[in-house]
Amino acid sequence: MARHIVARTSDIPLGGNKVFGVEGRDIVVFHVNGEFFALLNRCPHEGAPLEKAACVARLTSPEPGVYQRSRVGELLRCPWHGWEFDMRNGQSYFDPKRVKVRSYPVAVESGEELQKGPYVAETFPVRVEDSYVIVEV
Repeated sequence: MARHIVARTSDIPLGGNKVFGVEGRDIVVFHVNGEFFALLNRCPHEGAPLEKAACVARLTSPEPGVYQRSRVGELLRCPWHGWEFDMRNGQSYFDPKRVKVRSYPVAVESGEELQKGPYVAETFPVRVEDSYVIVEV
C-alpha cells in the first residue's frame, strides 16, 4: 500500500471533512475528536457521497427510558437512506458481516518525518577563493 500525503492537519477543521482523489478513488478524510479517519467516499448501498453524511454518536439504552451517548461524531449516517457505519473501520451496524465501507489507515506525521520526494534540483559545487564566489558547472 503506497503512502499519499493529502493535506496539512489544519486543512481539515475539527468536526469537518475533505475529499481527496487518490489513485482514481474519492477518499473522504474526517477530523473527529482530534483523530483523522479515511473512508471511501461512497455508501455501499446506492453510492451516496459520505462527505455529506451526518456524524452522529452511538446511542445505547441499558433500560427503558435511559439513553447513553458515546463515541460522539464517530458514526456516519448516510445522507440518502440513513445507513450507519463506524468511522473507525467502515463496519455497518445493521449487517456487520456483509456490509461495510472501505476504510484506509491514516497517519499524522511532521514534515521532517515524511519521506523525501523523487524530485531533486540540480546542484553545482561552490567554493570561495579570496573574495570571489566560484560556481563549477
